[in-house]
Amino acid sequence: MTSFILEHYIEGCLPVSILLPVIGILVLLLVCLTGVVWFKFTFLFGVVFPYAASFIFISGCIYRVVIWARSPVPFCIPTVCGQQRSLLWIKSDKVQSPFTSWGLIRRMASEIVFFRSLFRNDKTELRKGQILSNDASRLLWLGGLVFHWSIFIILVRHLKLFVEPVPRFAVFLQNIDGMFQFGSSNFYLTDVFILLSLLFLLLRRIVSSRMRLISIFTDYFALYLILAILVSGVLMKYVYKADVMSIKRMVMGMLAFKPFVIADMSPVFYVHIFFVCVLLIYFPFSKLMHLGGVFLSPTRNLKNDSRAKRHVNPWDYPVKVHTYEEWENEFRSALKEAGLPVEKRKIRKSKEDND
Repeated sequence: MTSFILEHYIEGCLPVSILLPVIGILVLLLVCLTGVVWFKFTFLFGVVFPYAASFIFISGCIYRVVIWARSPVPFCIPTVCGQQRSLLWIKSDKVQSPFTSWGLIRRMASEIVFFRSLFRNDKTELRKGQILSNDASRLLWLGGLVFHWSIFIILVRHLKLFVEPVPRFAVFLQNIDGMFQFGSSNFYLTDVFILLSLLFLLLRRIVSSRMRLISIFTDYFALYLILAILVSGVLMKYVYKADVMSIKRMVMGMLAFKPFVIADMSPVFYVHIFFVCVLLIYFPFSKLMHLGGVFLSPTRNLKNDSRAKRHVNPWDYPVKVHTYEEWENEFRSALKEAGLPVEKRKIRKSKEDND
């Protein structure tokens, strides 16, 4: 084991970036269990941390979005993969290279809902026998799509803890998601889908040598943290049978700024809440903030109309230039002595020939 670590450590400290996040998650778990079980800091982990994490999450996201929104984008720089609109007899791609606002909306919707660019994940690689292969990898697209849609459905299901009455669409999704039964409780399909997709994304970074080379500590930490949240949530749902109504009363009390804690709540509940709080604090300062960045990316949210509209930089300050004509006038005598041609003589001679 030591030789394995040293061997890969020389190649780029890869095991360190893989193992350190695991150690960090275990330390967080130990801190939470110690505080809840031994020191009875249930109010700290059940009320104070959620309030602080929510404030940091909201303020951090607003700060990042404002910074992105204030960044000037004077030029037309969309990344497209279709024919731009030009002449009438040339067929343009209205979605891949949008010219109108409606086409841009369709492109953004396909990107956000169906991961259009990830579906086009073509790659060229040199295989055994010096064979050049150009394939399309759909597994990453499918794993990412299942993962993100499962997160969305799970968040919608959790609306029942925050609002009363529960919205009809949330009840509808919960009924479809929990159509099967496991013992005395409903079995949610998204719990299986998100665990499988998350394990796929994690193993993809660990098994693939290319992904290990470009992956750093933060890439693994986010996946391990989400995995810890999912495992604690599944344990709380199917093993320890948490009282949903008591949790809802506790959450509604926090939303009304009348917080309280339930004395007989399982420690797994506080572990789950604590990991969620860590994720909320970590979210605005990590790559997970692509949730908001995808809407503000100028390579995605701009129309490809550079042939129909001139994009001038309004912040372009006047630059003092030195033209060729000025340079020639400055060094005319030296150019003539060296026998080099000068432009003014050519222009004058061409005018005399025309006359």
